[in-house]
Amino acid sequence: MRNNRVDAQDAQEIDLIALLRNFWVQKWLVIGVTFVVTVGAGAFAYLTKPIYEARFYISPPTQNGIAELNYGRGASTELEPYSIKQVYDLFARNLQSETLRQTFFRDVYLPSLEESQRKGPLDRLYENFSRVLMVGGPGKDTPERFSVIVQSDNAAEATDWVRVYVQRASEISKAELIKNVTTEAAVRARNLEQRIISLRENAQRVREDRIQQLREALKVAETVGLKTPVINSSAAVDITVDTGSKMDYQRGSLALAAEISALEARVSDDAFISDLRTLQMRYNFYRMLKVEPDQVSVYRQDGSVEVPQTPIKPNKLAILLKGMILGLVLGLGAALMRQVFQTRDEK
Repeated sequence: MRNNRVDAQDAQEIDLIALLRNFWVQKWLVIGVTFVVTVGAGAFAYLTKPIYEARFYISPPTQNGIAELNYGRGASTELEPYSIKQVYDLFARNLQSETLRQTFFRDVYLPSLEESQRKGPLDRLYENFSRVLMVGGPGKDTPERFSVIVQSDNAAEATDWVRVYVQRASEISKAELIKNVTTEAAVRARNLEQRIISLRENAQRVREDRIQQLREALKVAETVGLKTPVINSSAAVDITVDTGSKMDYQRGSLALAAEISALEARVSDDAFISDLRTLQMRYNFYRMLKVEPDQVSVYRQDGSVEVPQTPIKPNKLAILLKGMILGLVLGLGAALMRQVFQTRDEK
């Protein structure tokens, strides 16, 4: 039994030596196949267009960047101020929205393709576009930082696209925020205007009621023949009361007639309405409120965006090494197959 094992081991060693000898005899075949495959891999690496990658990193805006949105908002008003998180969350939603991607695909990506490329299926083109432009979400180490990545064979184009994409997301977000601010201000202005109208209408009714009360008091004064105030009467001292009094006639017909004439000749009751000027000031503020888009920042650029100089693919060295390994494997396989066929023919 032991001798059989030794014989088997010797046979395996002989076969391995014979195999290596066969490879050595056919070394030019192995070298030739390896060379051809390596040259093919090199040609592929050389002829393949280099792909460049541009990245745009985004962080939340500063408090100063959203200050324009909070003008006229705060504890003293009924309008809550916007927080950095609210503004940045809105921008992040627009940055990742399918609407923005489809618009960019239609307006920017498709026009950049050659005529023959644009004739392909639209869904396939959009799938390719999804591999060209990508939006990276927050990571564990950077929970608030987003990134926009564009890969293209044109380095300048990739850089321009990331900037344009982020700018479009910013413009959409600004427009939405400014619309919300102006709409809330307009609603606030209408409410204040309605309060002012109500106060004026109420003041007019009070004045009309006062005139009617004074007319009745005038009739009483004329009936009793009282032209001048009764000095000893407390009613004679307070002649600026806003409500009627049963003793108004004691002010005398001359004073009553003068007040009636003044009330009837009054053009506006604004000067006699409490807090009216404050309401008017607030109404004018909200009615004229405007937000300058250039003064609003919904994000903050984290780092600079430079035109990439080194392509991310193809990795020419890696392709050459893989081609060399593949060529060697194919060469050894060809040498082995050749030996098998030669052995079969000899038999």
